[in-house]
Amino acid sequence: MNYERMFRLDGKKVLVAGASRGIGLAIAQAAAAQGARTVLAARSADKLAAHADALTAQGYAAETQALDMADTASIDACAQAHPDVDVLINVAGTNIRKRFEEYSQEEYEHLMQTNLHGLVRLTQKVGKAMIARGQGGKIVHIGSLMSLLGLPYLSVYAMTKSALAGLTRVLAAEWAEYDIQVNCVAPGFILTDLNREMWQPDKMKQWLAGAQPNPRLGTPADIAGLSVFLASAAADYITGQVIASDGGYTTTAKWPHAPAS
Repeated sequence: MNYERMFRLDGKKVLVAGASRGIGLAIAQAAAAQGARTVLAARSADKLAAHADALTAQGYAAETQALDMADTASIDACAQAHPDVDVLINVAGTNIRKRFEEYSQEEYEHLMQTNLHGLVRLTQKVGKAMIARGQGGKIVHIGSLMSLLGLPYLSVYAMTKSALAGLTRVLAAEWAEYDIQVNCVAPGFILTDLNREMWQPDKMKQWLAGAQPNPRLGTPADIAGLSVFLASAAADYITGQVIASDGGYTTTAKWPHAPAS
């Protein structure tokens, strides 16, 4: 068995939905570096083109695809343009932090469409094509800590990410007969453009150091490695899992006691 090639993506077409920045971009870069024909999909055409050009300049295979998760026609066009996807990685998402009773209907619908409904439609279309091709495949959803637990002021976001965890388990069971593995990555506290300001106060850094065994904030690269692993042949026997990459936050606790020496 060639263990080195187990972790490669040579010959595979990987569609990254939400690849213009942050976690999605890091995943696209990692997939390309592992030999995949990588499709960077998002709304930001200029950003995507620059990122794809940078990858091709390094000798990797990368292209772009317009994709707006709030537009069903855009989702359908993306799936139709790429009927030969081997790996779908769903990253696209956004967030609005506020008290549950203060969400407007418009905010609720926007989060639901962007974080859930659009991804569901794309997964339906791409998954149907995978089944028709008969060559197996991988689906990797990018969930959240909210796929596993609750934190305040994230209710609607948590609904979408919890739904992705449930969809992961059901599709893993439903599509196993087609050799399609479906998994979900649950990132912990990852520093991105969406939350950079929130992590500026010292009290937030102090809280994290007291709450999490690994006291640093995560980076998009921390999520990219796990995602690309799940997209590879090395993860062929892993399916239906929600896997946290969170510095130990969801599975451990810290306290100040230490035994006497």
